[in-house]
Amino acid sequence: MTGLTTRIGLLAGAIFATAAGAAAAQPLTVVELFTSQGCSSCPPANANLIKVKDRPGVLALSFNVTYWDYLGWKDIFGWQEFTQRQVAYEPPLGHDGPFTPQVVVNGSADAVGAAPGEIERLISTSPHAKGPALSLGDGKVSIGAGTAPGGAADVWLVRYARGVVEVPVARGENTGRTLPHANVVHSLERLGRWNGQATTLPLPAAPGGLSTAVLVQTPDGGPILAAAAN
Repeated sequence: MTGLTTRIGLLAGAIFATAAGAAAAQPLTVVELFTSQGCSSCPPANANLIKVKDRPGVLALSFNVTYWDYLGWKDIFGWQEFTQRQVAYEPPLGHDGPFTPQVVVNGSADAVGAAPGEIERLISTSPHAKGPALSLGDGKVSIGAGTAPGGAADVWLVRYARGVVEVPVARGENTGRTLPHANVVHSLERLGRWNGQATTLPLPAAPGGLSTAVLVQTPDGGPILAAAAN
């Protein structure tokens, strides 16, 4: 009986490990909200992102942009790098310039983030990323072999604060309001390039308790090929 019990335990462990591995390998749908504390149209979009931030298989990220700062309130989370990221998306998505609130899903489809149900619609209709296997751990990013459209893809390192933070706004269009933000991005850095071959890149430790996501993405605002988060 002892041997049989051991074999049953090993089999159960193997089944559990297989199921866990399958869950870990689930492709992530990347939802990027370009928002601003200086824009009166953005609070409903922030609320819409909060609704999906904990959905399995979804990586929801708030990128706060800078081009509304002139209205009287400097967005405390805004960085020029985030504005540049949004600007890069506009030509492939068929727009002349950036706007808020804009939601981009998997780098390939977009909508006005404040509209009811638009984020959910994009999540359900956007094609899943079909890029390389991607994993984070042991201080490194591991990218499997595959096809890199155009010969190479960018590897982006995203540091973000998981959860919801409330920000009181003292000036500008949202004067007197306290605005919730979900999964606020604090930094964006290009780690390197992926050319289709299996690749390993060093992953610096995250500062200040921030969470980490890595995106493998077609250059110049193209589709996201793979994403992973810890």
